[in-house]
Amino acid sequence: MEGFLNFIATFVESIFYNAKIRRKYESKATLNMKIHKIEAGFFDCDGGAIFGVVPKKVWQKRYPCNEENFCKLAMRCLLIDTGEKLVLIDSGTGDKQLDYLKYYNFKGVVNFELALQQLGYSCGDVTDIILTHLHFDHCGGCTYYDSDRKNVLLTFPNAVHWVGERQWINFLEPNVREGDSYFPENMLPVQQAGKLKLVKENRFLCPEIELRIFNGHTVGQLVSYIQYLGKTWIYVGDVIPVAPSIPLAWISAFDAYPVTSLEEKKILLQEAEEKHQILLFEHDAYTECCTVKKSNDNFRMDESFPFPNPVK
Repeated sequence: MEGFLNFIATFVESIFYNAKIRRKYESKATLNMKIHKIEAGFFDCDGGAIFGVVPKKVWQKRYPCNEENFCKLAMRCLLIDTGEKLVLIDSGTGDKQLDYLKYYNFKGVVNFELALQQLGYSCGDVTDIILTHLHFDHCGGCTYYDSDRKNVLLTFPNAVHWVGERQWINFLEPNVREGDSYFPENMLPVQQAGKLKLVKENRFLCPEIELRIFNGHTVGQLVSYIQYLGKTWIYVGDVIPVAPSIPLAWISAFDAYPVTSLEEKKILLQEAEEKHQILLFEHDAYTECCTVKKSNDNFRMDESFPFPNPVK
C-alpha cells in the first residue's frame, strides 16, 4: 500500500509540475527564440495511399496529383533556436537509400551542413533532434555514408536524438506493414554512439517544447507543441500529413492503427480549435500552416498561411 501511495504522489506531482511550466510559457512569447523552416526535399506518393478510403473524385479536388496518381509531398523540418538549445525536428530521408527508394522520385534532398551554414549554424551546433518516428522519410538524414560508402557517420554528432520508446521497439522488431519503412543504418549508429534518448510518456524537452505521444500512424510517434510568437504551434507529423486530411475520417492507408489515428486526431483537433493553436504540416507541399474550425461534428481548415520567417 505504501508503494502504491508513493506512486500516486509522484504521478500527481509530475502533473502539477508540467501544468506549472505550461502556464508560465504559454502566456507569452519567448523573446530570443527563432525558428527556421528547412525544406529537406520532396517526393511522390500514391494519392490512394495518402487518403485511404476517401475516393479520388473527392480528394483530388483538394490536393493535386499527376496522371499516374502521384501526389507531391514535402519533408518540412524545423530548426529551433531557443537561445539555450538548437533543436531540429525530423531530418528527411537523407541520401543513403535514394537508389533503393527511386520509386518515390525524391528531389531536392537537403545537405544539412550547407543549409545550416546559410542560417549561421553548423551540424555540430545542434543539441537535440526530435524524431517524430523512424520511417525513412523522417530520420534518414540523421546519418550519412563516408566518401568510400563503407562507414555510416552521424550528421549531427553532438545531438541527443529523441525517439518514442515504443517507436524504438517497433523499429527493432517491426510489424509486417512497417518493415520496409525502417533502415537500420538510419538509427543504429545513433544508438551505438550513445546519442539516443527514449521518451516513455508526454514530457517537456525544454520550457518551449512539449513532446506528446501519438500511436495511430505508428506507435510512439512524437508530436511537438511549440511556444512561439505568443502562440502554440503543433508540428503534426503524420497525425495529419496534409491539410486536406484534417476531417476525422480522412485517414491514410499508411496508418498502422487507423481507428486509433481517428481518435487521436479528434483529441488534437478539439484542443487546437478550442485554444486557437496552429497546425504546422510536415508533408503538405502547398500548405505550411493553418488554424482549424469546427464544422458540425467535424473539423476543417480555417485560415492557411506560410510559416513566418524569424525576425532578424
